[in-house]
Amino acid sequence: MLDVLVVGGGPTGFLTALGLAQAGLAVRLTEAEAGINDSPRACVYHWSVLDGLEALGVRTEAERIGFTKQDYCWLVRETGEQIAYDLSVLAAHTAFPHNIHLGQDRLADIARRRLAAMDNATVSFGTKLVGLSQDEDGVTAQLDGPDGREAVRARWLVGADGASSSVRKALGLDFPGTTWNERFVATNVWHDFEAAGYALSTMVIDARHGAVIVKIDTGGLWRCTYMEDAALPETSVLDRLPAAYEALLTGDKAYRLERAAPYKMHQRCAERLRVGRVLLAGDAAHVTNPTGGFGLTTGLFDCFALYPALTAVLLDGADEALLDLYASERRRIFLERTSPQASANKRLVFHANGGGADLEAGLEGLRRMTRDPDYRLQRLMFVKSLETPALQARASA
Repeated sequence: MLDVLVVGGGPTGFLTALGLAQAGLAVRLTEAEAGINDSPRACVYHWSVLDGLEALGVRTEAERIGFTKQDYCWLVRETGEQIAYDLSVLAAHTAFPHNIHLGQDRLADIARRRLAAMDNATVSFGTKLVGLSQDEDGVTAQLDGPDGREAVRARWLVGADGASSSVRKALGLDFPGTTWNERFVATNVWHDFEAAGYALSTMVIDARHGAVIVKIDTGGLWRCTYMEDAALPETSVLDRLPAAYEALLTGDKAYRLERAAPYKMHQRCAERLRVGRVLLAGDAAHVTNPTGGFGLTTGLFDCFALYPALTAVLLDGADEALLDLYASERRRIFLERTSPQASANKRLVFHANGGGADLEAGLEGLRRMTRDPDYRLQRLMFVKSLETPALQARASA
């Protein structure tokens, strides 16, 4: 019998499996797709998660493959105003006062390679969970893989298989919340945004042409994410893409598109994150619009709380109430912090706060960050509030 079966091969799943395997537990990770999904998704790792990546031993390699940066810029498209600041005020508060830019598929692959070198860990691609049952001793997962159907027993199962989670559906859990009327179009593109005056992370504030523009790697690839009406046909996204770029690019408007990924946006959270011996994490547990990068951040903090808690239960005899605390606290963090702030960010960037006094109030808060270091620190510490340090401390006790 496995100690833990992890379903889902994104960064949350792979890093959770890595943390468990490093503790000496027998772990298997399954992913329905044939490999790690490399479609355009999250690519910014806030400074607040770097301690967790360091604890797993992957931070240095992530920084080597990607790059670090400290700057932010908010560009008001209508007026041309640029509001810029850096993370220097964090130097006294963290060993890593910077962010990492790296595609989430590449972080997952770092963990995959680490797991491949471990005798107590197995990774199975092209393997889909089609059912599960559980008893007082463990979980039986029905898996469809390249060699057909198999039944796998594990003492615990972690569902980290994304917004359309087969684990969550197998548990019969509701996924309440809302779906936005707009879709995001995330694109990877070669264009010299720096020459056009863009910072490495730029939020373009505009009610019609809002966008998030972020440098992904040192080879000149950028992420440009914009929004469109979800009522428009998804099949013709590429036909409309040149008009979106025309509104965003300045100066030299030549670009080369690598790929584009349209997707719906939601604010949803599972009614429970634990059912017996099954636990949810990452997008399987909760989904948010990505403005600000809080979805990935929250998913990683799920991982950093869950693998020590499961390790404590399995190896140290900790009470399973620790896992109830994981489920309740991670759900609370999402509902009270992640989702409201991500929604507020979306309203500012993509709707310009509705214009008028509300827009001016939002901009004045950003301007204050440039001139008031204490206020900037206060605002920057928000991403630290998305973790649950008390839970992690109890798991390590």
